[in-house]
Amino acid sequence: MKKLIGLFSILGLLVACGGSDATKTTSEPPKSMIETKVDDGKGVGEIKEVKLNNPLDQDMVKRGESIYDMKCSACHKLTAQRVVGPGWAGLTDKRKPEWIMNMITNVNVMLEEDPTAQKLLEECLTRMPNQNVSIGDARDILEFIYQNDIDQKSK
Repeated sequence: MKKLIGLFSILGLLVACGGSDATKTTSEPPKSMIETKVDDGKGVGEIKEVKLNNPLDQDMVKRGESIYDMKCSACHKLTAQRVVGPGWAGLTDKRKPEWIMNMITNVNVMLEEDPTAQKLLEECLTRMPNQNVSIGDARDILEFIYQNDIDQKSK
């Protein structure tokens, strides 16, 4: 009887511990369980949705222009001309507002993870510096970019 109890104890331990089945293999989780990044055109960062003003808020446009003059104009022209970085004309036709704001506020992560930002880096060959622009200031810059596109189209 003791031998029978001992045998059941050993079998119980083997079953509980998984036994010693040498044919077991570790497998990848099903693809449905693997997180995949989807490029939704909004970029990488905390900006997930932007409510656009219609008509544009002219106070925001003025603040955005001031920030552009101080932090952006050395590398970005308001025309399509590329200097260090791409020109801004037509930017709102090419990129979603969330992408633009994420690029302004989260440039390092965007250049590491966003395919569109990575392509721009390949074209321009110079990393956009982190200007430490707040979300509020980035929103003002965005408003200015929309005004710039309106102005460029009317020329």
